Amino acid sequence: MEHDRELVKRCLEGDNSAWEELLRIHARKVYNLCYRFTGRISEAEDLTQEVFIKIFHTLRTYDEAQGGFPTWLWRVARNHLVDHYRRTRKERLTSSLEDELGEVEGRHNPAADPVSRVEARERRERVQAALEKLSPEMREAVILRDLQDLDYQEIAQVLGVPEGTVKSRINRGRLELARVLKRMQEMEDQGKGA
Repeated sequence: MEHDRELVKRCLEGDNSAWEELLRIHARKVYNLCYRFTGRISEAEDLTQEVFIKIFHTLRTYDEAQGGFPTWLWRVARNHLVDHYRRTRKERLTSSLEDELGEVEGRHNPAADPVSRVEARERRERVQAALEKLSPEMREAVILRDLQDLDYQEIAQVLGVPEGTVKSRINRGRLELARVLKRMQEMEDQGKGA
């Protein structure tokens, strides 16, 4: 946290290397958040860039008295994703993860055997598809807690809701995610048995 504070100070003084260091430290996490919200690699990459452009332009508004830099970063990213979600709602209703399959298949762990890679990819796709079926409020709470590993207080700050609401959304989101995954598995098993 102290390191982030120093980097922000240096960024505000015009130090480009400090900005590059902030990007290096936080870009992967922001990308993962964007990907979990969109389910599309290219869209997540674009949104990550947009988030960091917004961060760059609004860095002077960061107030460490309101929380640590990562919490502020999550709040900016989350707000940008919500705005994006609202703008693209109709497009999402007609698109699918299949658009990204080629990109996903192109990125793999060369150390894993082919069967393990396929199984891992299928699990990621199944979870991503299930996440997309959750309401935005439950999806973002589950993503921030279970995939981005933020604590309840940080999530409450990012979402701007009480901690009790965060816990409720996470609990309901996990239950709904489990139901969706179970239904997906049942449908897959029925397809195999037919």
